[in-house]
Amino acid sequence: MREFGSFGPLIGAIDEGTSNVKFLIFAANTSEVLTYHQLPLKRFSPQQGWVEQDSLEILSAVLECIEVTIDNLKKLDIDPADVVGIGLTNQRETTIVWNSSTGEPLYSAIVWLDVRTSKIVDELNKNKGAQSINAVTQTSGLPLSTYFSSVKLKWLLQNVTAIQDAVASGNCMAGTVDSWLIWNLTGGCRGGVHVTDVTNASRTQLMSLKSLQWDRGLLRFFDIPVEILPKIKSSSEIYGYIATGSLLGTPIAGCLGDQQSALVGQNCMKFGQVKCTYGTGCFLLYNTGESIVHSQSGLLTTVAYKLGPDAPAIYALEGSVAVAGDTLQWLQKGMGIINDISDTEVLATQVADNEEGSVCFVPAFNGLYSPHWRKDARGIMCGISSTTRTEHIIRAALEAVCQQTRAVAMSMATDCAPLRKLLADGGMAQNSTLMQMQADTLGIPVIRPLMMESTALGAAIVAGRALRVWPASTPSSPSDTFIPAISNEDREIRRKRWEDALNRCMGWVNDDDEQKTENEDEIDRTATVLPPGLFFLGTAILVVLADKLKMLP
Repeated sequence: MREFGSFGPLIGAIDEGTSNVKFLIFAANTSEVLTYHQLPLKRFSPQQGWVEQDSLEILSAVLECIEVTIDNLKKLDIDPADVVGIGLTNQRETTIVWNSSTGEPLYSAIVWLDVRTSKIVDELNKNKGAQSINAVTQTSGLPLSTYFSSVKLKWLLQNVTAIQDAVASGNCMAGTVDSWLIWNLTGGCRGGVHVTDVTNASRTQLMSLKSLQWDRGLLRFFDIPVEILPKIKSSSEIYGYIATGSLLGTPIAGCLGDQQSALVGQNCMKFGQVKCTYGTGCFLLYNTGESIVHSQSGLLTTVAYKLGPDAPAIYALEGSVAVAGDTLQWLQKGMGIINDISDTEVLATQVADNEEGSVCFVPAFNGLYSPHWRKDARGIMCGISSTTRTEHIIRAALEAVCQQTRAVAMSMATDCAPLRKLLADGGMAQNSTLMQMQADTLGIPVIRPLMMESTALGAAIVAGRALRVWPASTPSSPSDTFIPAISNEDREIRRKRWEDALNRCMGWVNDDDEQKTENEDEIDRTATVLPPGLFFLGTAILVVLADKLKMLP
């Protein structure tokens, strides 16, 4: 065994999210982050409700982050040869199709937030029998929704001629972002490995939760050819070796979808442990061990991790909230009422929740995910008056995240058992005001680790374990704890107010509206995607006027 430097063996972690890419170096013995580099990612919207990214930009950002981080290591006088392996974690459901001969993407990456497949979902619900639709949910753990890769891939196969030609010629490959990156990093069209892991595969709606393989019935239901899909592997094994750059020859030995990776990074390895990641969206995962629990309360059943080819699969219940950090992004870029998202922590404390001017905000920009699954919902703001200030809207935006999280937590309590505490991570979790509001809303402690890179840490852990350089048990990291500070009566008042607003946001979109959206002219493809702000603002104004006129029920 080779000699390592003072930090021992090192593990690199690619963290490819919806908004940015990071590459971090962890010391396996201590879980310490030694250095990292980060780059933002663009999103663009060819039509309202469509959300796309440039697959080549994602790949380029990953490669650049790796090179800059390795250069940082050298500047710290740390030998890059101490990096013995790489783990990967990625945004899930986002779908990429490419030509296996040329390596070129055949269409933009369709992001998980995209709702262009709404018509496909409606047609499947209309034309397939209830028994078939129920079988899809029972087999995959997922309901029919625009959220998952299955309908995105179906849309691509139906609408993109280049993809149809590639399938006919046997040159088509498809997968989620992990598959695209691993294939390219291991050589691409010169011998790249076309694989995915069970956690990402479980988000395509094409894999059986029991067999952990592509399911023939699901493939027939969505009309997807199996030959274009990657091979499914465990979350912790060597998939291939880096074929270029400073880490040439380094094994890629771990892969997890980002939310499952955060679960591992938060050390939620026992039944009943729950974490919530606050990012672009907001995602709660409840570890259900080796049991496949089918929710009766609007949650998803998913694979949490599989720590090796011969290890058992561990499952989770998941509640997915579509819009969390994107709410603040919209307030900043769409409405221009805040200069910097970090300002919201202080601004939200400058008004009390129950004072005159309080606002209730439901950011259902493209519908609602768990536990409601209402694609006809749209954003709404209630309670605006002449005393409403920017600070009220900011506070309402933070409360929207907390209340959506509470709804998911209540569903988890119904399906399994009440939460005793919530482990929090993700970019938004750095906001201490949000964390305190979340503890108040849930009525349980919220625990935030001081080391916030839980998602990347999870990828490093599974890679390190595959290479037998990571300790068998990860010690608990230092953390902040937020204790509930309001009464049950106040908590109930806030819940009822939120649910009243929630009920008013339903049914804003019908089939005619969706068809009209599909026919809209293209807008600037280079612009950062924003939710439908004008529609949202108009909705808010109508609600305010109706409130004034006492017309709302």
